[in-house]
Amino acid sequence: MRHHPPRSKAEVWRTPRGGGGRGELAMSGLGRLFGKGKEKGPTPEEAIQKLKETEKILIKKQEFLEQKIQQELQTAKKYGTKNKRAALQALRRKKRFEQQLAQTDGTLSTLEFQREAIENATTNAEVLRTMELAAQSMKKAYQDMDIDKVDELMTDITEQQEVAQQISDAISRPMGFGDDVDEDELLEELEELEQEELAQELLNVGDKGEEPPVKLPSVPSTHLPAGPAPKVDEDEEELKQLAEWVS
Repeated sequence: MRHHPPRSKAEVWRTPRGGGGRGELAMSGLGRLFGKGKEKGPTPEEAIQKLKETEKILIKKQEFLEQKIQQELQTAKKYGTKNKRAALQALRRKKRFEQQLAQTDGTLSTLEFQREAIENATTNAEVLRTMELAAQSMKKAYQDMDIDKVDELMTDITEQQEVAQQISDAISRPMGFGDDVDEDELLEELEELEQEELAQELLNVGDKGEEPPVKLPSVPSTHLPAGPAPKVDEDEEELKQLAEWVS
């Protein structure tokens, strides 16, 4: 009779028995238990959605437990001293519901904390991605720029503006003779012209004093008709005629 050496535990797990793969199945189960063969985890959005759904379930459970607590309290009040056993049972059920409600409140608070933490982490990650994109865009925009070249360019622009201003001044300057004329000489000539004009005005005033007087029209020699004679009263004229007739 042949004796085989004892096998190790790993060989026992790997060796199939009865044509089945129980050893390999057990190893795969242990692998999943200790972190091997993990599936890809949910995204932050999926986790947040799942937490919200669980929160809704817990909120409904809270409402249910609160109703049951009120019902058991009313039952205990109803029986009171009439049926002490039934009243005590109602109070025991109320106590259990209150414990479950407290546990539910704690679980709900934990889920809310986790959801808010994931939401904040998601927001921070999105902000960081946006800032990174902005930094890359800025870097790309300035990658072909050199500060020394920029300084040289600004210096060239300033020089060209000065040249343009000089050209404009040269074009707008009047051309021709007279640029080297003495200003005092021009003022002296202007003063002589003013003196001549003043002397001419004085001569004109003297000539006007020797002119003959203006001839006025003569007075007519004929006697001008007097104004209309006063009208004689008809009564006085008749009396004068009567007196002449009597005499």
